[in-house]
Amino acid sequence: MAVQGAGTSSRPGAPRWYEAIWHVEGEVPLGAARSADDAFDRLAPLFRHTGTTVRQQGATLTFSKTDPAAQDPLAVFDRGVIEATTASGEPVLRYRLVSRALLFCFLAPLLFLAFAQATVLVAPWAKPSSGEAEKKQIQLPQNRIDKALGAPAPEPKKKDAGGDDDKQPKPTAAYIFAGIFALLYVAGRILESRLVRRQFVKHLASDDETAWGRDPVM
Repeated sequence: MAVQGAGTSSRPGAPRWYEAIWHVEGEVPLGAARSADDAFDRLAPLFRHTGTTVRQQGATLTFSKTDPAAQDPLAVFDRGVIEATTASGEPVLRYRLVSRALLFCFLAPLLFLAFAQATVLVAPWAKPSSGEAEKKQIQLPQNRIDKALGAPAPEPKKKDAGGDDDKQPKPTAAYIFAGIFALLYVAGRILESRLVRRQFVKHLASDDETAWGRDPVM
């Protein structure tokens, strides 16, 4: 874990409504922590992972991650701001975390739906007209003896019903992938929000100093 003393503050102003798509926000009580430094000491194990950079300035801690390991409990989040403050007179830990993975899972269904719509629009143009289909029919040669005997000419092999339709581009696959990513986004958005809150509450409430140590984050 890389630790730097200089800090960067979060972006001023209230978050825009659409940022809730890939931002996870919330607050938890400080629990057994007695100060901001104490709270950040307790949270330190969450940031002791490869690729994590932590910066603390007063009661505000910011972090960023580069290629986090799968074992990292906060691997899904690329960066975040954690602040020890008060709400309704009670000390709380307020956090705002950013996840590009959630943003990707949100945009992927829109992309696949666009592919599906494009397929629907292109399908009529890809289907050959009846006139062109007739021109493509090849007249089969007839044996001279059969022709002399007045036998009818051999008929070209008829295509199976729906054969042309089976060859037309269909949007089914695009709809399936759109549904999969939409499900991943909804599940991930709900699950990750609950998991990160549970992690913060667990570490802040712990009185076992051997679990988080007294090494300051600064």
